[in-house]
Order: sequence, then C-alpha cells, then structure tokens
Amino acid sequence: MTLDTSVSSLLGRVLSCFDFRARPRVVTTDLEFPNVELLLGAFLRYGCEPVTVPSADGIAIDPHAVAAAIDERTQLVVVSHATFATGALTYLAPIVRRARSVGALVAVDAYQSLGVVPFDVEALDVDIVFGGAHKWLCGAIDSAFCYVRPSLVGELVPAATGWMASKNALSFARSTGLASDARRMSAGTPAPLAALTSREGLRIVRAVGVERIRALSIARTARIIARADAAGLTVATPRDPRARAGIVNLRFDRSAEVVQALKRDGFVCSHRAGARIAPHFYNTDDEVERFMDALVTYATKAQS
Repeated sequence: MTLDTSVSSLLGRVLSCFDFRARPRVVTTDLEFPNVELLLGAFLRYGCEPVTVPSADGIAIDPHAVAAAIDERTQLVVVSHATFATGALTYLAPIVRRARSVGALVAVDAYQSLGVVPFDVEALDVDIVFGGAHKWLCGAIDSAFCYVRPSLVGELVPAATGWMASKNALSFARSTGLASDARRMSAGTPAPLAALTSREGLRIVRAVGVERIRALSIARTARIIARADAAGLTVATPRDPRARAGIVNLRFDRSAEVVQALKRDGFVCSHRAGARIAPHFYNTDDEVERFMDALVTYATKAQS
C-alpha cells in the first residue's frame, strides 16, 4: 500500500503504468467521482479509450452492464464500490469475473465505503483499491491510499513517479530502480502529519469494529429513509440495506437551499443532486431524529 494526498494523484499514477497501444480501453461508469472522467480524458493523448457505462436510474451501478462492456481490448476497469452521491453499493463479482476472463485489471474506488462497510480485498479478488482517511475512517482530509495486489506490484511501472518510489529512497543516493513493493507507486515527499493523525482515527474505527459500525449505519440510514417516506420526500438511495453503504440521498425541490439552512443550524450534511446524509457510529439516534426534524421542516416549507 502507498499513500498520497488524494485519490486523483494515485489514480493518475496507476494510469501512467499502462501502454494503451495494444489494449486501449478503460471501462468505467457515469456515477464515478469527477476525477475519473477528467483523468481518463487527459490520457486520451496517450491512446486511452474511455468507455463509460451509463446508469439506468442515476442511482446505482449495474455490474452486469459494466461486465458486458469489458472485452479483449480492455486494459482496466475503474469502478466505485459505493457511489459518492447516493451511496449505492456495487456488486463487484460479475465485473471481476469478466475482467479476469479477458486479462483486464479491476481498480475499485472504495473511498465511500471503507470504514462503514466490510471490505475484503482477497475475497473480492480485486487488483487495485483506492481509499481516503477523512471519510468513514475519521482521518485527515489530505490522506489517501492505494492498495495493489501483491502479485501484481512487480508488473506496474509508473511513468508518473518521484523519489519515494525508489528502491533506495532514504539513502538519497542515485536511484537503483523502483521499490519492489507498493511503494513504487509513491511520488515525492509524503505528508507525515496527515498520516500520523489518520492513524488515530483508524485505531478508533478498528476498536469499534466495522461489523458493529455497519449494523449501526444500516439502522440509522433506515430511520432516515422511514422519516423521508413519511414526509413524502424522494429517496435516491437503495432501500435494501445490502445495496447501500452509509449514505442516504434525499431529493426534493430547493434541496441546495435546505442543505445550506441545515448547515447554518449546525448540522453537517452536503448537497449532491439532493441532500446527502451520512450518520456514523459516533452519532446518536437522538441526533438523527433532530436532524430529520429540521430537514423535514425546511423541505416542507421549500415545497409549499
């Protein structure tokens, strides 16, 4: 595993490993975080051919549609484990199975799920995983990481690189080649303060336990959905708890204004084509109820 300040930097470095002349295609979806589209567009100059699979409902990624888009010209698949706007979980097995059958790699953006949904890289058999500390892992905003399947590390040679990727980096001597482990995906001087503060958040998450966090998240997001239903608000997040991570997205008229009003009242939420709500293990049931009381009040006024 290697660290950097953002997934954007790490994804760009991963993309720089590939020769797109023989296998030009990178399959992705229209529900990815904006960095994916921008980076793939930048790599057009190097022969990359992005293939964007549209979502049927704008909420969830269809794994079978993604799998169908993978062919022998596909170099890489970049897909979210949980979508950033709606929190819909992606069933990765069909994608991984199809990619394996044609020799393509699978890179998973798990930024929106790690720390709130159990994630086993070996069981999922994925090649590359991106994540960040400041979301569910309670760490620094400028701390992101990249996991590379150990048996794959030696095959990846990034063109975008830096002194920390060197085999003998801390000797400050002339490089004798890339590191043999995932540090070869590093770049320049790391951000030690971000990593150190993020370790404490990770310690807390591990102490609470991801299984327990998952149970609390399912219960509290279910309560948000129930309150939204009672108020007649549109829920743009899967209702099946097995199909959602920790986010609930509610869509209604003037939702951006409502989110700003909630923030002025001291509530923490965000706007992603609707009000995005993400209770964590440290929130209480009472806090969820008070938040929904305020949201329903503002949303009702906004629609009247």
